[in-house]
Amino acid sequence: MPRLSYICAYQAKLYCQQILSMTTILASTNNFLQTLKEWDIALFVKINTEWTSSFADTLLPILRDQRTWYPLYLLLLIFLVWKLRWKAIPFILLAGLTAVFTDQISSNFLKEFVGRIRPCHEESLVGIMIQRVGYCPKSGSFTSSHAVNHFGLAAFLIFTMKPYFKNWRYLFFLWAAAICYSQIYVGVHYPGDVLGGAAIGILIGGIMAYAYRYFFNFGAPLRVKK
Repeated sequence: MPRLSYICAYQAKLYCQQILSMTTILASTNNFLQTLKEWDIALFVKINTEWTSSFADTLLPILRDQRTWYPLYLLLLIFLVWKLRWKAIPFILLAGLTAVFTDQISSNFLKEFVGRIRPCHEESLVGIMIQRVGYCPKSGSFTSSHAVNHFGLAAFLIFTMKPYFKNWRYLFFLWAAAICYSQIYVGVHYPGDVLGGAAIGILIGGIMAYAYRYFFNFGAPLRVKK
């Protein structure tokens, strides 16, 4: 019996040590996340209130408006039909599915799951931040759907259009980044919302690009001039 009691006491001690270790890890993780949140807010305030100009006040709200880019989408559509011929059909289909997946994952899952309040609704930022658009969306802040959608499309184009755009294709990332920066500047998203959205968008866009190249492109682009 004494030996059994010793074994039970020893096991109980190990169990308590494991719980203490897990508690310490969780506390450290919470502290780390809190620090990241504070940095995120501080960077938002810098971008939104200090790194500003009258030119940016005019330009950036225009950049984030999807209607601004309709001519670009039309030119891309014409280019795709001209270059890819019948392959333009699956290309457009998968590009469209990329947009659907990115938007659904961000708007209908992550925003609801995370439930982060947008900076333009954050009470602690009242009187500090500047809202440069006429409304503040009621949906959650993380992730930025603009970031997920545009980086998803940019990644899809970059990974599939190398034979046609060469290194110029990386400008699509610059395009997406400009739109996402505008979201922070006008006051509807934190930098972390944009960075998280960009990472998820690139992942989804990369997967869809791989599907296109694997099933339809076969590594042999059409009408490429040397």
